[in-house]
Amino acid sequence: MQYRTLGRTGVQVSTLALGAMNFGRIGSTTRDEATAIVDAALDAGINLIDTADAYSAGESEEIVGKAIAGRRDDLVLATKAWMPMGEDRNRRGSSRRWLVTALEDSLRRLGVGHVDLYQIHRWDPATADDETLSVLADLRQAGKIRYFGSSTYPAYRIVQAQWAAREQRLGRFVTEQPSYSILQRGIEADVLPVAQEYDLGVLAWSPLASGWLSGAVRAGREVATHRSALLPRRFDLSIPANRLRLDAVERLATVADEAGLTLIQLALGFVTAHPGVTSAIIGPRTIDHVRAQLAAAGTVLTADVLTAIDEIVAPGVDLAPDEKVDARPALADPALRRR
Repeated sequence: MQYRTLGRTGVQVSTLALGAMNFGRIGSTTRDEATAIVDAALDAGINLIDTADAYSAGESEEIVGKAIAGRRDDLVLATKAWMPMGEDRNRRGSSRRWLVTALEDSLRRLGVGHVDLYQIHRWDPATADDETLSVLADLRQAGKIRYFGSSTYPAYRIVQAQWAAREQRLGRFVTEQPSYSILQRGIEADVLPVAQEYDLGVLAWSPLASGWLSGAVRAGREVATHRSALLPRRFDLSIPANRLRLDAVERLATVADEAGLTLIQLALGFVTAHPGVTSAIIGPRTIDHVRAQLAAAGTVLTADVLTAIDEIVAPGVDLAPDEKVDARPALADPALRRR
């Protein structure tokens, strides 16, 4: 396992991080299975675990808390807030009112006194940056969080948040958690350069592109993954973007074979090759999944392999742009552009 500094924090984290989204109902990973996955990850040298309050309505945090009991101090523990946690309209977002409550709930479920990294799961157009940053600074001052970051923010919002922190003399986001894979390279155009400009640690989620780069999705083979059952449209080959992805996967598999790598090693090695990326977050559902993904630890792609990847999916290109989850509200909400 290799380690890198998380932005300017001085904290050393593994280049593969363990994501816990599949722990619980979302991924049908039981508590015993999750504990075995955590054990395997820690034994391999992973020291960063990432979860969120919204993952299976808090169940993921509860499972993580049980799995790390007795070894919390050896870990960099990260969680997130912003997504709805109930029907009440104020049990969501990034207001002071909600974040104070959300963090207390997360700490209780995790069974810890603090988290190392607290992240805003998505940008909240309804809440001012200084409102969010001020409460995060207060939570840090209270010793309940060590650092705070953003997740899936558009590049211009990352800049705005940094500007607000400077203007209002508030603590700043020190990390960004974007979606990034060979098949979804859009963040190379703006998000990653901006993150590098501000020395943000970058924790890349979905490096296997929701399973497209796991080896389970291949031409002539029925797509039967857990994710395809949850999100059938994402794997429907009648959709042009999915046919493009399948063609890219077949060509990438050839590149991997010629380099003596698995497709998973190629995919994770690609994400961690970018100088702006600190860690790639793997999200295994089973012990077999985590073993296959841990085999990519230390994978370093040669220049020839990286060039071959660029020829299949050009830098800065998203093969499935409709799946972007950092779309700007000004484009998505007609009320913001029509009177």
